[in-house]
Amino acid sequence: QVRLAERGGGLVQAGDSLRLTCLASGWSLDRTWFMAWFRQAPGKEREFVASINWSGSGAESADSVQARFTISMDSYRNTLYLQMNGLKPEDTAVYYCAARIGSAKNGEEYNNWGQGTQVTVLS
Repeated sequence: QVRLAERGGGLVQAGDSLRLTCLASGWSLDRTWFMAWFRQAPGKEREFVASINWSGSGAESADSVQARFTISMDSYRNTLYLQMNGLKPEDTAVYYCAARIGSAKNGEEYNNWGQGTQVTVLS
């Protein structure tokens, strides 16, 4: 339905910054759609990071990252961003982009997913 492709992960030192991108294609999105970032560390459950409406409004983020991460949306370019500052070793995970009609923070409610991009933060 909607194809999602993440980019921007990498290996960094604690305190560094990264910007992740997610390009959506294959479907015409509008303001009924929401997009989100999730992450999953080895052996752990998938965790909500942040979400935003296609229009760029209504941004929300998890308490653990809201002081350091910023989600944004360029609807004209069908591209979702996650600016990550002050990275910590506990941020190490595979980061996934997701999309659905309507707002949600539960990953089980999303039906469109990218393949993920690895973020590794050294201590």
